[in-house]
Amino acid sequence: MRFWTRVLPPVLVGVGGLALWELVVKAGRVAPFVLPAPSAIWEQFWLSREVIWRTGLASGANALAGLVAGALLGILAAMAASRFRLFGEASIPVAAALNALPIIALAPILNNMFESTSSIPRRVVVAIVVFFPVFVNTLRGLRQVDPTHRELMDSYAAGGWTFTRLVRLPGALPFVFTGLRQASSLAVIAAVVAEYFGGLQDGLGSRITSAAANTAYPRAWAFVVGACVLGLVFYAAALGLERIATPWRRSG
Repeated sequence: MRFWTRVLPPVLVGVGGLALWELVVKAGRVAPFVLPAPSAIWEQFWLSREVIWRTGLASGANALAGLVAGALLGILAAMAASRFRLFGEASIPVAAALNALPIIALAPILNNMFESTSSIPRRVVVAIVVFFPVFVNTLRGLRQVDPTHRELMDSYAAGGWTFTRLVRLPGALPFVFTGLRQASSLAVIAAVVAEYFGGLQDGLGSRITSAAANTAYPRAWAFVVGACVLGLVFYAAALGLERIATPWRRSG
């Protein structure tokens, strides 16, 4: 009963929203080239399922590589910032500046720095986008240490890095996964948007722009749906890892 009370309401709202969307388009209130009907989008999604799968794997590979790199850099930078106060004070403005870099300006510059067949520019864009939420959330968690734990480790004469590894980082895991959940969806968005600006044409973003340029709007929306599904897969994976790594929160 608890499962249905949590799942049924959003499902009903989603189905009702799609039905209303279909009726509005069919009634002529919205032009099909502005917003196609869900039935037309689903038809193109099914017809293009193989292409969506192939391009989704390409975009997913770029998003995953950038997510792993950006998350590792964010965690390591947060550990260093929590260990050295001066570095911590200087790193937050730098991280905020990186977060403020627009993808539409960053992606073309990186594309010009590498070969046109390279996927490195998109992965670098994803890593930069991912870095900030992981860094900020991890640093927040590392700084919230129970004074009792600190006194216990001081009684053991534990060094700074030992204290960080055994106390700070395990205690910060919920904050780390909060950042990862935020970064998982951002990674897919960054990977897809970065494909709009040239480079290797093997991802969902390039297919969206190509379909829109040819006025095949239902097909363009079908690729958008594919990107949404990819984002949900990444988010679900991050949520699953959190449940595995923090079983005490699940039991609670």
